[in-house]
Amino acid sequence: MHRILAALAVAAALLAAGCSVAAATDNVGSFLFTGEQLDQPAGTLSGGEKTRLALAGLVSSAANVLLLDEPTNNLDPASRAQVLDALRSYAGAVVLVTHDPGAVEALGPERVILLPDGAEDHWSADYLELVQLA
Repeated sequence: MHRILAALAVAAALLAAGCSVAAATDNVGSFLFTGEQLDQPAGTLSGGEKTRLALAGLVSSAANVLLLDEPTNNLDPASRAQVLDALRSYAGAVVLVTHDPGAVEALGPERVILLPDGAEDHWSADYLELVQLA
């Protein structure tokens, strides 16, 4: 079985999405991959590093919608901040399932879908209490 290195996996995703080599390299650094991690097999990355690796490919892809389930769970503070920053700057639509009120506040959603009923509404701070209770 071939070993896929973290840097190559990220770079391949970015290059496949049409990024230049320079942009791919910059993006790898912006997702906190540096030094020896760049040569580390992707399968040996921690859970948070794998999340950052996957998100690096997603936000740089040609996808115009991301469907994410609890993307900030189990992340260290630096990784969590990076994931939220990447989502804030993402040009497409983000459908996010989360119980993290800090993530919701950081992202400043426009709309909310309340489950299980599927009712859709404009976001207001009143809904933050529901996120905290969930």
